[in-house]
Amino acid sequence: MPDKNDMAEDRTDWAEARTMLANERTFAGWMRTGMASVALALGLRALFGPFEPTWIPKAVSTVFVVIAVVIFWAAWRNSSQTQKEMNAHETEPQSSRSIGLIAAVLAAGSIATGVILWLL
Repeated sequence: MPDKNDMAEDRTDWAEARTMLANERTFAGWMRTGMASVALALGLRALFGPFEPTWIPKAVSTVFVVIAVVIFWAAWRNSSQTQKEMNAHETEPQSSRSIGLIAAVLAAGSIATGVILWLL
């Protein structure tokens, strides 16, 4: 029969592994929220395209692009911090580098979208 201390350590290891996987799901949720913010910026710009003066819908759309970039940054920061504090045990979470790359690419794409919205 296994020792109670060994069983408790196994349960703790499994809980940490579940937390690592939950961290990745949370990161993905933040990425979806950021992309939804960019989609809202595009939708607002399309909806108010002929509006005068043109800088008003552009400015409102820019607010949502900025929100998206902040969301991507916060998701990266929080996910990286959680990964530092946890031990993955037998799970293989995404590396901090790949999470940072995903957040950076989406942030750069959002900024490019904001620039294009101003050029339209």
